[in-house]
Amino acid sequence: MNDIVLWVIEAVQAVDPVLRTVLAGLAIMLETSILIGLVVPGDTVVLVAAIGVDGWVEGIALGVTVVIGALIGESIGFWLGTWAGPHIRASWLGRRIGEEQWRRSERYLRRRGGVAIFLSRFLPVLHSLVPLTVGMSGYAYRRFIAWTLPACVLWAALYVGVAATAAGSYPELSERVHYAGYVFVGVIVVLLLVLLVGKKLLARREERHMLRISDTDEGGQQSGQ
Repeated sequence: MNDIVLWVIEAVQAVDPVLRTVLAGLAIMLETSILIGLVVPGDTVVLVAAIGVDGWVEGIALGVTVVIGALIGESIGFWLGTWAGPHIRASWLGRRIGEEQWRRSERYLRRRGGVAIFLSRFLPVLHSLVPLTVGMSGYAYRRFIAWTLPACVLWAALYVGVAATAAGSYPELSERVHYAGYVFVGVIVVLLLVLLVGKKLLARREERHMLRISDTDEGGQQSGQ
């Protein structure tokens, strides 16, 4: 296992660091822009790129690039929502997502405001829909960026920091620990599980806010009849 893990790390490091960094930034830009995030595994690409980091300079460069890519993607979603949100929602792809998902995103933004923008970066589906929804809502772009920037920085720090640290310490660890390969794989698996469980718990917690405002809306409609 040690040899396999070392081979994977060296294979990723063999890719030109500039190309590797650009690809990670592009992947996360696509993930956070208009609905592409529903099919593009940007987080996986970033994790693989982080495994190949060789030194703190490359790590910082990757982290900064990922943040910039995420902000560009979020901004694309915001401005498309501002200019063509209703048309995108009524398009074939928008209908495939489902009207209930669009309403869910609207309820979440209405209930949580800027907090919804921040937390949506860590929530499935909503991380692609919320920027469009925010753009359609008339929300100021500078306020949108003020909330999404720290979320992007935190996201990049988690993914790049943990994966790069694990990969960077592996060569020395493999010389001291016979089962270092299993330890490394275990760390990555635990990271993925923690992120997955964290997203699930966060989504469940935030779902209560969306259901609460949904019940309020229904109650208001019934009382008005």
